[in-house]
Amino acid sequence: NLRSPQKVNDQSEILPSENRLYQNYPNPFNASTKISYSIPNSGFITLKVYDMLGREIRTLVSAFQEAGAYSINFDANELSSNTYFCRLQGSDFVKIKKMLLIR
Repeated sequence: NLRSPQKVNDQSEILPSENRLYQNYPNPFNASTKISYSIPNSGFITLKVYDMLGREIRTLVSAFQEAGAYSINFDANELSSNTYFCRLQGSDFVKIKKMLLIR
């Protein structure tokens, strides 16, 4: 059920200088939201969504990725209104952002 994130740039463009997880947009959101992130070095990346109790809701990305900027849509149609957390992890970093789903 993993979807491939869309790479936003290619190698001819300037690579990001730091690992970044951007705030999802829109936030708060109703049915789906866009999650964007950038990584300056290639490596194994996971992007997961958790609920308020720390339970894993969904794995959006679990793959080796080249350095660059990426975005992926998170479809939350089957989830209830709540606060969720998006967690981006690589071999040497973790980034977390809060997302608010409102029905």
